[in-house]
Amino acid sequence: MTITAETVPGYQAGTWTIDPAHTEIGFSVRHLAISKVKGTFESFTATVNAAENPLESSVEVSVDVASINTGNADRDAHLRTNDFFAPEQFPTMTFRSTGIRLEGDNVLLDGELTLRGVTKPVTITGEFGGIAKDPWGNLKAAASGSTVINRHDFGVSWNAPLEAGGFLLGDQVTITIDAQFALQA
Repeated sequence: MTITAETVPGYQAGTWTIDPAHTEIGFSVRHLAISKVKGTFESFTATVNAAENPLESSVEVSVDVASINTGNADRDAHLRTNDFFAPEQFPTMTFRSTGIRLEGDNVLLDGELTLRGVTKPVTITGEFGGIAKDPWGNLKAAASGSTVINRHDFGVSWNAPLEAGGFLLGDQVTITIDAQFALQA
């Protein structure tokens, strides 16, 4: 697979900003070793600087970690403590791309994820949804992707032992994004 401006219908270089009404940034983590807990972040920004050559584009994302929503107020309050996100000291989780590459049919977005003041390299496996005009003539682009991190690498190590053995939370956290962007004039 090759990606060039000519092979992406509607491609336009420029600055694309996130459309929060049509975007979700979420996560899932193993719970009780038998199921997964999922959540989303409700406040975030993201910008794509689309280059003439799409593979030279860059992405920056900033997530307000205090905006976490798992659908359970008590759990969300715990996630906002120093046991997890410590938003008073580390208010944002950020991602800054360092490169885009193709591997087979996969688009890989390499970058640096910063959480709780710790920066580590990550690779997001993504899918480009395409480009279309909305009914008001605005040019929109969509993409989705995911990556898996070990939460301990970022200093998120709180856990509780289970009576039957094991721990309350898994170590691996899947971060997902389903995003829509608008081309800025």
